[in-house]
Amino acid sequence: METEPVSINELAKRNKLNGSTFKKQYKENLSNFREWELDSITEALVYPKNFGPRMSIDETSLHNGELYTIVTNKDARGKKGALAALIKGTRANVVSKAISTVPIGIRMKVEEITLDLANNMEWICRECFPNAVLTADRFHFQQVVSEGVQEMRIKLRRKAIDEENLKMMIKRSLGVDLW
Repeated sequence: METEPVSINELAKRNKLNGSTFKKQYKENLSNFREWELDSITEALVYPKNFGPRMSIDETSLHNGELYTIVTNKDARGKKGALAALIKGTRANVVSKAISTVPIGIRMKVEEITLDLANNMEWICRECFPNAVLTADRFHFQQVVSEGVQEMRIKLRRKAIDEENLKMMIKRSLGVDLW
């Protein structure tokens, strides 16, 4: 007799438990999640059917500081079909090789790809998605603009301090009471 799978929320409800607490307890204690061996995971998971006209690419750390490159379909909005590729590492040649397993016809249909400002991501996108317009992601763009504004603010503040110091030196040399 086959049994249907039951979600963790349903299991918690059936046993009169708080669903979010039960999920956390399962993940942290019952499943031994922290001890899972990830060496058996494939180096690259690529889903050609999830590629679309608007994509994004970024890197993230999933386990013990190991970096992965993630390619997502923006039109899926984080739901089913959003993950197009998950590739171990961020080296341009490794990521490009994995993405190149997707037929060129599918990759040519990518019209726009959002990426951070890292050189390796730009190289990957230019090589794998030749028809795509490259768009800097909002977070990294705002970060660069914010750093520029902060740099200008510091320069203006130093200039104001230098001018104030110069005025004080002139007053001292003229013997004018400073206070």
